Amino acid sequence: MAKPIRRYSSYSLRRNRRTRLRKNIRKIRKGIIHVQASFSNTIVTITDGRGRVVVWASAGACGFKGRRRGTPFAAQTTTQNAIQPLVHQGMQLASVLIKGIGRGRDAALRAIFRSRVRVHLIRDITPMPHNGCRPPQKRRT
Repeated sequence: MAKPIRRYSSYSLRRNRRTRLRKNIRKIRKGIIHVQASFSNTIVTITDGRGRVVVWASAGACGFKGRRRGTPFAAQTTTQNAIQPLVHQGMQLASVLIKGIGRGRDAALRAIFRSRVRVHLIRDITPMPHNGCRPPQKRRT
């Protein structure tokens, strides 16, 4: 006697499959924290050793609007939001590159020190003109 053919419903096929995470969670031991502090916003980007962006955050993306984006508190909150997932992934050592002359520079740096990441290099990479652009012509009266 022949065996009966088993019919599978689409639900049982879906239920038995393995589900995979779409994102690969990388373990990052060392990284580079880029802080760009302008007068109107603070952007924190964290990269791995090769310079590939892992996490970024800005004061505008953290919910601050208008003039509050340039405040030190916004910079502190932004830095905490950027560093927090990487601390859970095992980031231990970081270099900090700070660019800009905004009010969020020092607050962002304080937030980095308060996190559990050891800082081994702090470098200011604010672009400074050596002689600047040619000034406009004098106004004729």
